[in-house]
Amino acid sequence: MGREKRGSPSKPAGAASPRGETASAIQLTDEQRLSWLQLVRSDNVGPATFRDLINHFRSAASALEALPGLIERGGVAGRIRIASRESAEREMDQALAGNACFIGMGEPDYPPALRAIDYPPPLICVKGNPGVLSQPAVAIVGSRNASINGMRMAARFAAELGQAEFAIVSGLARGIDAAAHKHSLATGTIAVFAGGVDRVFPEENQDLAMDILEQGGAFVSEMPLGWTPRSKDFPRRNRLIAGIARGLLVVEAAKRSGSLISARLANEAGRTVYAVPGSPLDPRCEGTNWLIKQGATLVTSPEDIIDDLADALPPSGSAFFMPEKEESGEAPPATNADDVREAIVAALGPAPIEIDDILRFTGATPGQVQLVLIELSLAGRIERHGGNRVSLI
Repeated sequence: MGREKRGSPSKPAGAASPRGETASAIQLTDEQRLSWLQLVRSDNVGPATFRDLINHFRSAASALEALPGLIERGGVAGRIRIASRESAEREMDQALAGNACFIGMGEPDYPPALRAIDYPPPLICVKGNPGVLSQPAVAIVGSRNASINGMRMAARFAAELGQAEFAIVSGLARGIDAAAHKHSLATGTIAVFAGGVDRVFPEENQDLAMDILEQGGAFVSEMPLGWTPRSKDFPRRNRLIAGIARGLLVVEAAKRSGSLISARLANEAGRTVYAVPGSPLDPRCEGTNWLIKQGATLVTSPEDIIDDLADALPPSGSAFFMPEKEESGEAPPATNADDVREAIVAALGPAPIEIDDILRFTGATPGQVQLVLIELSLAGRIERHGGNRVSLI
């Protein structure tokens, strides 16, 4: 299992590309950023489908033009909403008015480690100081109903990891999350939201949220501005917490808790999961003790994590989609032969299958397979899995 002051809300400036080289970073124009926002806010356009659309059509604007035909060929039973340009403009205006910005994957201020997960969010909304996202980070999560000792432990780890130049990532929940944020204010803290960055949750942490912004930290979300979080949005939030960090520490967690979901997601993303052991008599420690039994790294002091991460290479993902460029040329044709489409659909089933196996089984070209998967994704007929696998729903 370094910080900079905030730049322009619409054109962030920063440091690293997907593999850490500044030379390959892209910079979206305002028009491109608007098209990206319109595309990601359309129904059934998740990170994987967005990636395939950009790969296939070379730009979000071209992909938006092709969406109606793609949806029709996907065989959708109901109506699929394509976000309007006007709605994207309204959200962009809301962000600017609220001192927030949208950062696209591949741009310098996009969190470097987040680029390395399977299907990173194409666009994140950031309020505060985007420069803190370039710091190597450690996530700290745990019980909302934390003990005094648990809160002290979270505070100690957050403060000392911050002094070692790690940003602290958490979810702004009460308990362990709040303690971690509070004690990393001076060194860099990142609060990841399950709703919009303009919706602080829970409300009791409003003062802490203001402190985060005033002391150079940041809020991050992939959800629309104004979005009130639902219970099913928190696992998605936890995926970002795990993805932004190089390692994830669990301090007090019950056997069935969101912290264990975060730990699983961190493990799936190739991050090291750390856990503080606790009393077998305390149900708040049942989950952390179980994680240690499952192979999580037992830690009792911040130095354990600092030493472990000192020699570890930062997560690095491949630049898996074509960065949007003005000179990218004409989009490939959106048509596809019916017999090829039928062969590709026939190759799919309820069990996840690698896309490479679809290529071998059908004899279709990568572009043909990609296009059919886009159509099926937009129709809500397939599910994406890690390891570049797909299955029928």
